[in-house]
Amino acid sequence: MAEKRVPLRKGIGCNEQKPKKELLRVVLSPQGEISMDETGKKAGRGAYLCPCKACLAKARKAKRLERTFECEIPDEVYARLEEGLENG
Repeated sequence: MAEKRVPLRKGIGCNEQKPKKELLRVVLSPQGEISMDETGKKAGRGAYLCPCKACLAKARKAKRLERTFECEIPDEVYARLEEGLENG
């Protein structure tokens, strides 16, 4: 029996490829709202982050979310993302 392939995604903070299930998805909805996607199925453009604050800090410093979503990211969004990473 063939082994099932594990989908890999690259985290925008650390730039490492990891299994999709280990990463958190941040999504820009068609309405322009940025939020965490726990299910991984929300509509919109997605970016993946490792579940640690260090990765979020790297992504913020390099403005990787801004480049991915092609828009300005307010400080409130980063605060909400950091709250979602409390365990990391």
